[in-house]
Amino acid sequence: MPSNKRGQVRTGRRLVAALTEACETAKAEIIGFEWLTHEVDYGAFRQSLRVIWVFDTRLHKEHALAGGQDARMRELTARALADAEVDVSRLDRCVQFDSEEECSAQHGGDWRSRVAGLYAVKGHCS
Repeated sequence: MPSNKRGQVRTGRRLVAALTEACETAKAEIIGFEWLTHEVDYGAFRQSLRVIWVFDTRLHKEHALAGGQDARMRELTARALADAEVDVSRLDRCVQFDSEEECSAQHGGDWRSRVAGLYAVKGHCS
């Protein structure tokens, strides 16, 4: 991970572009999947990276996970990270799954609050 600001910005742009492509692929393939987001502190990139895949409902999320679609989303995440030249060895710790329905019920639809509260660092992705 680049230590200078310019390198971090370049990595950030590549990461957003690659995750956007992964998102569009998943929307075409996975029922109920709507969007994804990521959170990272560039000063502690490997320790803080989180990619959150968001479904419309809890039921669609659970159905996708029970059907093994989490493997596909992890594959898309891994490809996106590779395309962005981001090395993460513990991908399982970086990828999370959520739903609009759960955010509305538990955080009043406030994703910023939800991400900050639920997806704080839970282990290193490195």
